[in-house]
Amino acid sequence: QVQLQESGPGLVKPSQMLSLTCTVSGGSITTSYYAWSWIRQPPGKGLEWMGAIAYDGSTYYSPSFKSRTSISRDTSKNQFSLQLNSVTPDGTAVYYCAGRDQYCSSWYDFALFEVWGQGTLVTVSS
Repeated sequence: QVQLQESGPGLVKPSQMLSLTCTVSGGSITTSYYAWSWIRQPPGKGLEWMGAIAYDGSTYYSPSFKSRTSISRDTSKNQFSLQLNSVTPDGTAVYYCAGRDQYCSSWYDFALFEVWGQGTLVTVSS
């Protein structure tokens, strides 16, 4: 059974960089043709897909986040990471890592994600 666990600081100051890591157990992040995403949910709002890194290292980003976001991976640790630059208080959200088939029709159909982490709350505040 594949399990995901997010880790990172719970508090980030405005204008700083938000960094989170997702550790995958019970499966490999290089499994064909899977992709691993970062998704967030601000308080009182819906889910927002931020971007993904596929089994072969290819990356995909939401236009809403592309200019400020980087997703990378460490295959030796079976982890993938999110870096979000220049965060603002609007970046306060529960951040999730999740996995699904890379070739599903839409990154924004959250029902297609097969496995999720429990989520981690990140607060952006001075």
